[in-house]
Amino acid sequence: MKPRVSLQDSALRNGNFSLRIDPVRSEDVGLYEAQVKYNTEVHSCHVELGVITVTLSPPNPVVENEVVLMSCNSSHRASLVETCWFHNGQLGPTSRTFCSLPGALSILRPAISDAGSWHCQLRYSDNEIISATYNLQILGFDGPTNPVVYAAAGSAAH
Repeated sequence: MKPRVSLQDSALRNGNFSLRIDPVRSEDVGLYEAQVKYNTEVHSCHVELGVITVTLSPPNPVVENEVVLMSCNSSHRASLVETCWFHNGQLGPTSRTFCSLPGALSILRPAISDAGSWHCQLRYSDNEIISATYNLQILGFDGPTNPVVYAAAGSAAH
């Protein structure tokens, strides 16, 4: 897993034996064990790492008005009950919140206003809630509604 894994050497002296994985990948899922030996004592702990992934089809950036499918999956073992998507952290029917099963969101005609932060929240049968955020980029024209621009002769037009 090198060079994605590191220990904070300065923290070891203070009893912090944290493992840092950056970036986390899907294949990093599993059970991790830490063992610390001090004189004749051995201390250990187990940590299970779960991973949630958000994928986009076609990949980022998305072209305005072309269908986009965002999917959200996690390594959690319970059965998925519901998937909710929140756009720019807003709640409510007018702010583009979608709840569905099994975890995919299809935007048929994405617009510039669909760009930004999309938050995926997965709810499982064991009441576990897992979430992730994805920054959606949309390529398109974000200009005036009337595409005619007037400029004085001799001046610059933008």
